[in-house]
Amino acid sequence: MIEQVIGSLTNGWITLCSYLAEHVVTCLIPAFFIAGAIATFVRKDGVLKYFSPDAKKTVSYGIASVSGTILAVCSCTILPMFAGILKKGSGIGPAITFLYAGPAINILAVIYTAKVLGPDIGIARAISAIVLSIVIGLIMTSLFRDHDEKREAGRKDIYVSTGKRERPWWVVPVFFIFLVSILLIATSQLDMLNRLFIVYILSMAVSFLLIFYFTRDEVTEWGYEIWDLAKKIFPILLTGTFALGMISYFLPPEFFKPFIGDNSLFSNFIAAFLGAILYMPTLLEVPVIGTTFGYLSGNMAKGPALALLLSGPGISLPSLLVLSRIMGNKKTGVYATLVIVFSTLAGFIFGNSGL
Repeated sequence: MIEQVIGSLTNGWITLCSYLAEHVVTCLIPAFFIAGAIATFVRKDGVLKYFSPDAKKTVSYGIASVSGTILAVCSCTILPMFAGILKKGSGIGPAITFLYAGPAINILAVIYTAKVLGPDIGIARAISAIVLSIVIGLIMTSLFRDHDEKREAGRKDIYVSTGKRERPWWVVPVFFIFLVSILLIATSQLDMLNRLFIVYILSMAVSFLLIFYFTRDEVTEWGYEIWDLAKKIFPILLTGTFALGMISYFLPPEFFKPFIGDNSLFSNFIAAFLGAILYMPTLLEVPVIGTTFGYLSGNMAKGPALALLLSGPGISLPSLLVLSRIMGNKKTGVYATLVIVFSTLAGFIFGNSGL
């Protein structure tokens, strides 16, 4: 018994250390800076124009559903961005669409999926993620209309920073381009020396813009926003990742292999449910499905493989804990249920389509 406890604690620590090494510097820190910048520098009317509850749905959901294609982000990285957009005045539907689609369809993950698991499942993943993100977002809007109504009523109370000086129109877009570029380069496959050099150059460019085009109050406000997001999200994320490592010691993924070998509705549900619990960083889900769950060796059917690809990147036990802090337990529970249900249906349809 003592050996099992020690083993589970060790596995939890190893999982946590691996997470810290792979994601904190290259993913989370740049994501927090981007999220803080969204909350501070993006014009409120610009956000409300595309993501507010009364914005044109074809525009708001269309933009939200494909925005993740340019960001190599996983569920942990999208969380602070989601919090920043929601805080800035987004409707619950477009924000949820952005939250789900971001890690599910980033261009690196889709290409990697098609290369390793096959073009058919890569294409199915991309199309299904876009469709499901919009459907789930629309359902969340219909179920939680009170959220958007309260947001509309409180628009006048949304904080707008004062003391901003006039600056050229291109400064803020270029500022975000630099921040996103830092995230993309930091998570790229370039060798470490080249990554550090490019990130250093981009950081100097960001500093130049901050010094010459932003006020001290704006920069201070940005720092406060970053700290506010970090203190809310980071501790829960670390705790959830450690707990997940402990759980996986007693219940390894191999245990579920007999249950995901066909394209039945039950098998797809098991795969979607596993994806909702296990923490799988973007790109890691591909080798996990291909080898650990045995898709490439024929031990896992393609329906459950797609179901896990659709639920895994979007939600996980750690991210659900964070989401409950951001938008409450009820919305988080409904969101998780919708992801599992629609991932199951998508996997079932794909697995039995004969494609």
